[in-house]
Amino acid sequence: MRTRRLRQGLEVSELGLGCMGMSYAYGAADDAESLRVLDRALEIGINFWDTADIYGPHANEELVGRALNGRRERVTLATKFGIQLDPETRMSRGVNGRPDYVRRACDDSLRRLGTEVIDLYYLHRVDPATPIEDTVGAMAELVAAGKVRHLGLSEASAATLERACAVHPITALQSEYSLWTRDPEAEVLPACRRLGVGFVPYSPLGRGFLTGEIRSPDDLAADDWRRMNPRFQGEAFEANLRLADAVRTLAEDKGCTPAQLALAWVRAQGEDVVPIPGTKRVRYLEENAGAAQVALTADHLAKIDAAVPAGSAAGTRYPEAMMRSLNG
Repeated sequence: MRTRRLRQGLEVSELGLGCMGMSYAYGAADDAESLRVLDRALEIGINFWDTADIYGPHANEELVGRALNGRRERVTLATKFGIQLDPETRMSRGVNGRPDYVRRACDDSLRRLGTEVIDLYYLHRVDPATPIEDTVGAMAELVAAGKVRHLGLSEASAATLERACAVHPITALQSEYSLWTRDPEAEVLPACRRLGVGFVPYSPLGRGFLTGEIRSPDDLAADDWRRMNPRFQGEAFEANLRLADAVRTLAEDKGCTPAQLALAWVRAQGEDVVPIPGTKRVRYLEENAGAAQVALTADHLAKIDAAVPAGSAAGTRYPEAMMRSLNG
């Protein structure tokens, strides 16, 4: 596995690992299998791991902390704060970017992860009630205290990113980005490049849809969050199957799997782009890693764009209430 440089000197594996689904949102957890995934990730060189305090809530940071035991120095560790969940209902209580909460959330994450320092600390969503300068100012204090090495934002607008960078260097901006979610191309990606900020796409496989393995909502567990996602419902689901079929056809022509083609397309968007596909199965981890060997020419990229053009996905990428927290 080769490496890529986000910015501010942070070098990571060219593919990361999103850990959310191991503990949250995508059906029942299997900690034993998830720990095997984390072990195998290190064996094949995927050392950029991404978690967050709300995944579980808290359970995913604790799981990752178990995997880090005795080999912390081998992992570039990213976690996030800012979304508050009710631990009983698991429903959002809103976003909190107040300085006192920043400090408390970081200490709590350090304890759950069993580490003294977080390599990349993201604000998970922008708090509309707290100036970004105040939030990032408090995050910068964590860097000065040695608790955090690099700062990041998630789902922030270009304007907010610019304001944040005026307070402290931002190493990475994380947003959903894939063949069926190309919103960042309009403003966010250009702003990252103008400001010298790396870009970390989450859900680069369209929450698994672009793998072609989800053919019906019944393929998802009863408690899988995707059942509430507009792109996985009704007419939108049927329309999006045509996109998955187009990706499958292109992958067959290329001699790779649909997942590998979709990931290779994201990787091809720039050396400053580091996707973090998530999985809780070793076989999918290994399949995803194979995308690093899939080279796409300009002709391949043109064919992919023609088959799956920007804006072709049916349905919004979150329910309406959650959409309001994006591009903050």
